[in-house]
Amino acid sequence: MIAQVIVDVAAKSVDRTFDYLVPEDLQEVIQPGVRVLVPFGPRKIQGYVMHLVSDDETEIELNRLKPIYEVKDIQPELTEELVKLSEWYSHYFVAKRISVLEAMLPSAVKAKYTKAFEIVDAEAIPEMLLQRFDKEGRYAYKAAQQNEDVASLLNLLKRGAVKEVTILSQHTSKKTQRAVRVIRPDLGDSMLLDLEKRPKQYDVLAFLLDERHRDVTLHELKEIGFSTSAINTLERNGFIEKYDAIVKRDPYAGRVFEQETKRALTDEQRVAYEAINEAVAAQQAKTFLLHGVTGSGKTEVYLQIIDQVLERNQEAMMLVPEIALTPQMVQRFKSRFGDEVAVLHSGLSHGERYDEWQKIRDGRARVSVGARSSVFAPFKNLGMIIIDEEHEATYKQEDYPRYHAKDIAEWRCRYHHCPLVLGSATPSLESYARATKDVYTLLSMPTRVNQQPLPKIKIRDMREELANGNRSIFSEDLAEAIETRLDKREQIVLFLNRRGYASFMLCRDCGHVPQCPNCDISMTYHKTTDELKCHYCGHHEPAPFQCPSCGSEHIRQMGTGTQRVEELIQARFPTARIIRMDVDTTSKKGSHEKLLKDFGEGKGDILLGTQMIAKGLDFPNITLVGVLNADTMLNLPDFRSSERTYQILTQVAGRAGRHEKQGEVIIQTYNPDHYAIQDVQANDYLAFYNKEMTVRQLAKYPPYFYLINFTITHEKMKEALKAASHVHQILLQHLTDKAFILGPAPAALSRINNEFRFQILLKYKSEPGLIDALRYLEDYYHERYEQEKLALRIDIGPYMMM
Repeated sequence: MIAQVIVDVAAKSVDRTFDYLVPEDLQEVIQPGVRVLVPFGPRKIQGYVMHLVSDDETEIELNRLKPIYEVKDIQPELTEELVKLSEWYSHYFVAKRISVLEAMLPSAVKAKYTKAFEIVDAEAIPEMLLQRFDKEGRYAYKAAQQNEDVASLLNLLKRGAVKEVTILSQHTSKKTQRAVRVIRPDLGDSMLLDLEKRPKQYDVLAFLLDERHRDVTLHELKEIGFSTSAINTLERNGFIEKYDAIVKRDPYAGRVFEQETKRALTDEQRVAYEAINEAVAAQQAKTFLLHGVTGSGKTEVYLQIIDQVLERNQEAMMLVPEIALTPQMVQRFKSRFGDEVAVLHSGLSHGERYDEWQKIRDGRARVSVGARSSVFAPFKNLGMIIIDEEHEATYKQEDYPRYHAKDIAEWRCRYHHCPLVLGSATPSLESYARATKDVYTLLSMPTRVNQQPLPKIKIRDMREELANGNRSIFSEDLAEAIETRLDKREQIVLFLNRRGYASFMLCRDCGHVPQCPNCDISMTYHKTTDELKCHYCGHHEPAPFQCPSCGSEHIRQMGTGTQRVEELIQARFPTARIIRMDVDTTSKKGSHEKLLKDFGEGKGDILLGTQMIAKGLDFPNITLVGVLNADTMLNLPDFRSSERTYQILTQVAGRAGRHEKQGEVIIQTYNPDHYAIQDVQANDYLAFYNKEMTVRQLAKYPPYFYLINFTITHEKMKEALKAASHVHQILLQHLTDKAFILGPAPAALSRINNEFRFQILLKYKSEPGLIDALRYLEDYYHERYEQEKLALRIDIGPYMMM
């Protein structure tokens, strides 16, 4: 047998499979997806087996091939499907195969770890083999290979007499707790006779001899009330021993989830449910766009469909945007499906993610709830994939490899012949356009579940407020509405899409604005640390007392961030209890959940935050939503800025009046006539869609054209510009005259981290020579980066234009 292996070196020159001979003793073990150790030049290196071919299928001279040293996995870390997916993705999105494979695995799997067999049923294991297991009942996989016992052990693995375990080293150790066990349980009765006159020790031993209490932690024993001295005496006299027991990390351990029953579906929900369920039953790879207003009960539809998928013995995957992975969503899934649910997102530690991932791989979890990267979860029999809030930009990975979760989900649904459901109150223009062309099936839910009317939306023109002498960040209407809600003990959400205290500092005498020394951008003032910070490269420095340019003392903070607003609210409404949520207050693990829990329990009157509060929240007492400045996103140099403004305003407005109490929304803006803001007030997605599509068609942007953004960076401006001109020339040679090539031009942020940035934007519909051009550029600039740090970033279907 010959194994085709991708080696773990992220270099373009080795981005292909290499052939290795499979030694006879490893033939039963090696299968696609396992990690192996192979000779590569003078060193040993890790790789992944992609395919196996027999020697008669190939013309390679076997004596020229080197053999594989060892196999590192008992069962493949990658399923056959993920191996095929990596091949497809690396080809179409011009990415190195090893980078795609690494993106699929949780970071803990990439740590150093060893595999072992562990005893499940000792009686089924032959005596000779049993002697090879250590005192913890384990037999290391590497040792089993050396002793040529692997074939026998794999046989026992299939019969369930042994199981596979992973022993992690590096930064992800297995979590342990001190536990207690009886040394010779078979001598239990005689030991109890010896202890009849020592009631405390007798009670401990009797408890531990009970079948149900075989592995009890020391902490649990003490909590029950057994005395420490009795436990220690039993240990001294050789009755019991203390040891480190491995504890499965469960991020939701100790939390009680009350069983939730199905809710009755409304007519609109039922129509959507039946259409999707039909595709599940028929095993059709159909894509549905579920367009339901905020509060229309999309989650309940998801839950009931997943129920059907599980009844068919299949698995389901639910994707949510990173920030919207609120505890509320996990709560609903855990309440409905219990331990069947694995949760995967960046808020978990490496170890917790690893354990959740293994739960899926071993078939112990049949439902996953997670952010973007959970789209690679190793399910083997998918029955459906759901992407909630499908318009969110967080589904696109901005770092290499730059995949979009929707592309991966569509491929996996075709592979498993199952439906994909995209849910949103404000679908992306691309998705809605596909639904109007019958590429996707459109399902609409235009009313709220409890027949509650959508909140009344008022637009306040801040130009008028200024003209009337109101220089505050609150319009008269908003200040009055906040006062009223505080008197009624109702809750308020205030939205401002800018963290920090002030946007920048400005000298009123000479106009100097302190800039980041590494980037072409002004720094943001943070009051808690009294520092200026750059949100791009992380540079920070003390805030100046006088202008560094002219020496004047009239240097002030300008603009308003969430920290400053918190102060202003406290000054204006002294009795209000404020909970602030932004990147600065939610950086600690679990803080996101704690702040929302406090707000849900009524420990806060006002929830002030950035876009992380705009979606997923469902609190009955929120009756007022205030948008302090709707223009922050509207004026960004990005063709999607109107769409994003419409989406985020609709989402945040949807937090108000979701239950019995009527909701109100006040949007403050300097652009009250802009159609994105007008259509939010009218709650008319179709009107917005039609206007925005006209703009997109005229400007030749998606969904009418595909986009690729090329960003060229170098520490010398001249070198970056020269390379950008070269990229431009290559594109001209490979593309037809129907494509539009804009640039090269300096990027919107022309310097970040001391590197100059130039951009080229390509707009096209169908270009047969495009993949060749991209591959050539990727190869060429990969080598130049190694030599002279000249980088080319190719972003296919970009979401960040800056």
